[in-house]
Amino acid sequence: MPRRIGRFLKEVRLEMKRVTWPNRREVSGATWVVVVTVVVIALFIGVVDLMLVRLLRLILVR
Repeated sequence: MPRRIGRFLKEVRLEMKRVTWPNRREVSGATWVVVVTVVVIALFIGVVDLMLVRLLRLILVR
């Protein structure tokens, strides 16, 4: 069992060397895409929630 774990960790280390890591500019760009997407979706959900609350109030108040 310890040999298998050691072999696995060695393979992980070798695989990590082959990975093409993004540079700082790419990470920054992807981060902004995520932030903007989250804000847009949050605003959309907020507006839909507000409309549903008002609709329910109209239905339940009568």
